[in-house]
Amino acid sequence: MALIKSISGIRGTIGGTPGDSLSPIDVVKYTAAFGQWAISKGNKKIVIGRDGRISGPNIADLVSQTLVSLGAEVIDLGLSTTPTVEMEVVHEKAAGGIIITASHNPKEWNALKLLNDKGEFISAETGTEILNNAENNQIEFASVEKLGRIEYKYDHLSHHLDSIIDYHLVNKKLIEKRKFKIVVDAINSSGAIFVPALLRKLGLQDDQIIVLNGEVNGKFAHNPEPLPQHLNQLAAEVVNQKADLGISVDPDVDRLVLVSEDGSMFGEEYTLVAVADYVLGKKKGDTVSNLSSSRALRDVTEKHGGKYHPAAVGEVNVVAKMKEVNAVIGGEGNGGIIVPDFHYGRDALIGIALILTHLAESKKTAKQLRNSFPDYFISKNKIELENGIDLPGIFSKIKQKYKSNPLTTIDGLRIEFDNDWVHLRASNTEPIIRIIAESNFETTANNIATKLIKDIQECI
Repeated sequence: MALIKSISGIRGTIGGTPGDSLSPIDVVKYTAAFGQWAISKGNKKIVIGRDGRISGPNIADLVSQTLVSLGAEVIDLGLSTTPTVEMEVVHEKAAGGIIITASHNPKEWNALKLLNDKGEFISAETGTEILNNAENNQIEFASVEKLGRIEYKYDHLSHHLDSIIDYHLVNKKLIEKRKFKIVVDAINSSGAIFVPALLRKLGLQDDQIIVLNGEVNGKFAHNPEPLPQHLNQLAAEVVNQKADLGISVDPDVDRLVLVSEDGSMFGEEYTLVAVADYVLGKKKGDTVSNLSSSRALRDVTEKHGGKYHPAAVGEVNVVAKMKEVNAVIGGEGNGGIIVPDFHYGRDALIGIALILTHLAESKKTAKQLRNSFPDYFISKNKIELENGIDLPGIFSKIKQKYKSNPLTTIDGLRIEFDNDWVHLRASNTEPIIRIIAESNFETTANNIATKLIKDIQECI
């Protein structure tokens, strides 16, 4: 059982005792603390939505009724995506929003992702305030005369898709003319509804769209994190169908990963690189990604005359840095794309539209587009943590050992080795240390990661 409280929200496993899992009591406690904070600003409207997880309807009911008990006016979108809920908070002029999703985590997990009135994740400071109020039971519920209400709205899909079609860098005519054939791995969640609807909106016909794992039942057909080892079915079907592209999204559709026409992985790190290449070709500017993302984005940015800026891991941190430097495109190397003049949130749907426009305009295949970017290899690893591990102490010892190397400490510890690097950090979403290394050579990246894993284990 697990319960994790961080800038990524309140995340935990379903089942178990309160305080050690995302139990109904914990859902109510943290929802109430957030709801009280949101409506204290003078606006009682709060938007909620969920992905296709098995526990989603149950948690959504707990969330909505808790908010009603505070006097809130709840806009319940039902089955939705993270970027859609973010956009609907703004569309509805709400005080905030709650997305019920554990993103890439397995089916036994769920979470509350918390949004401010801009449809963006709350700041660390706000999160601390909300957590303190929850832990100290500093909640005041509404009297019976002032209970809130729930309004169910199901037009959010069209709002989101219409906005994508109207976005100035999306070219529906070119996409339609290219007549793409696309295989989609919808991982039994919201993507099964939203991705095919987007492709049809972009001009594809039903016989051009093949959907795998399209039943929205939350019983994920494979590990829901869109990593290469989980996409064998998609890769095989792309080849079998003689398709132009394979598309994989996570359960809440904020991460986008691609498979090329020959079944090879485009690379989750290169989703953002490809979108940035297209966007920067249309308008000059700077880019941002987190410290665990490939330096290929820096290379592409500099090719287009811009400057690359690193940020701490976490969407809220990337967004803050993007605003600070007025970046024209940014995101995270896990397939998360943030298009700031569309909205400040990772959005696989706008990513799909921009990738297809790029392919259609360049007349390249997915493989040709991927081969146009510099090759780097990232080794992604993790160590599971036991309770009571002294993480600051571990990082301090590693920092001392590599004190002669260039170091960055804004998020865990990043160590530079000439043109290679390794990033060590505690996950915001799981009880693990992530060890991510990059090099021009796959064996070098793996060797760096292996060495740091050994260093960490010696410090535990």
